[in-house]
Amino acid sequence: MNRKRPSSRDGGFTLLELLVAVAIFAVVGVLALSGYTELQRQSEYAELRLDRIREVQRAVQTITQDLAQVEPRAIREPLGDTRIPALMGGVSLEYLLQFTRAGWSNTAGLPRPTLQRVGYRLDTEGLWRDHWMVLDRTLSEQPTRRRLLEGVRSVSFRYLTAQRTWLERWPADDTTSGSSLETRPAAIEVTLDLEDWGKIVRLVELAG
Repeated sequence: MNRKRPSSRDGGFTLLELLVAVAIFAVVGVLALSGYTELQRQSEYAELRLDRIREVQRAVQTITQDLAQVEPRAIREPLGDTRIPALMGGVSLEYLLQFTRAGWSNTAGLPRPTLQRVGYRLDTEGLWRDHWMVLDRTLSEQPTRRRLLEGVRSVSFRYLTAQRTWLERWPADDTTSGSSLETRPAAIEVTLDLEDWGKIVRLVELAG
């Protein structure tokens, strides 16, 4: 009686088949990992873009709100009785723009005014907003500094007079007495030149 010899396949997979399966799984795993890595990279890039958008929006909103509340209140020099105009732009070596603004919320009831002296300056680290706790400050009064925006190439301001003439500086003259100390422009144009977005221009109309 002849017995049927068992096939070599009855015992399971061959070594070659196992090697092929392992190779297939390895290729699939590499492709899946590459796809996940790319997806993660795209997600991180999108999050960075959103963070940048929020940063730019907050900075533009802060500048707009500040300028919309410019108050005609001149301040005194830290030394002497000389007065500084309520709004001064393009004439300071340190600050691009310095002004007095209203609407400084004081919900905690701190011993300070609701008016605030604000200065905008630009350095290699970005655009900064400085403010002082008092208006007529002394030399010992140091400003509170906050960086509004990074990656800024330049910032410029233009001032529209009541006669509809654009000026590069304010006040228009160099007088430090009389009504020129409290005179405000009709509008201020702000131009931000960003490293990634290029130029952003905003026109803010001043009340009064």
